[in-house]
Amino acid sequence: QVQLVESGGGSVQAGGSLRLSCVVSGYPYSSYCVAWFRQAPGKEREGVAAIDSDGFTTYADSVTGRFTISKDNAKHTLYLQMNSLKPDDTAMYYCAADVFDYGLGTDYKFWGQGTRVTVSS
Repeated sequence: QVQLVESGGGSVQAGGSLRLSCVVSGYPYSSYCVAWFRQAPGKEREGVAAIDSDGFTTYADSVTGRFTISKDNAKHTLYLQMNSLKPDDTAMYYCAADVFDYGLGTDYKFWGQGTRVTVSS
């Protein structure tokens, strides 16, 4: 069974940094596409960053230049380094995985439970 477990969320002031991690188990990790999403209260879930099996990355315009997605295939772990955080980045952050490349779309089959990020001004 595929499982994704996020960690690393927390509360920071604007301008600060956080690194989210997502440990994945239950499938051949290196061959999957993985991504980070977020959902703020009252808003739809949106794609933040994605990385495919070849390491090609995609970012939402709102985070380009501030967030970096990466993965360690040996550790089966996906990361999201978030710098220059803004109050608008406040949300529940989720990791997702699928054998198909959905980029920043929400059709991924496997999802984690989320980790909360709060950015204060």
